[in-house]
Amino acid sequence: MAIELVLLITQAAAVVFLAAWLTTGVLENVLYPELNRVFTAEVLDMARMRKEYPDAYALVAHRRVSNPSVQTWLFKLIVAWEIFATLVLWAGSAALILAVFGRVEAASARSLALLGTLSFTSVWVGFLVAGNWFCYWYCHEGAQSTHFQMTLWGMATLILIAVG
Repeated sequence: MAIELVLLITQAAAVVFLAAWLTTGVLENVLYPELNRVFTAEVLDMARMRKEYPDAYALVAHRRVSNPSVQTWLFKLIVAWEIFATLVLWAGSAALILAVFGRVEAASARSLALLGTLSFTSVWVGFLVAGNWFCYWYCHEGAQSTHFQMTLWGMATLILIAVG
């Protein structure tokens, strides 16, 4: 088996893994939005920080977003971006699989897969940047760690696709 074929198979599998993982998150956010909407609102409102670290909270409280309508709108925006990323990931996966069988040009398939993978990665980078603004490292360390790991996974997949 030629290295080009093995590389395409590997790239396709890597993008399918991202698409499958994000699909589960999207389904959860669509079917059970309260699970994550409440958590998102808590971060935006800096609720845990206010209770557990009142002195630190006092320094950055002006960053807080406490309006429930704005919190809900931001959550819906996040879910819309996740849906977009998921669709592009699946399109990139399909294109790479078709490239394995010679039905799509490999460069075009990789380009689409890169866009999907960049969209995936941007979800987690967005959470890291916004989380940093809302000081979520004070009380949401598990979320920050997960977002960092997802960013690394996305970056590693970007490199895998780009190097090929």
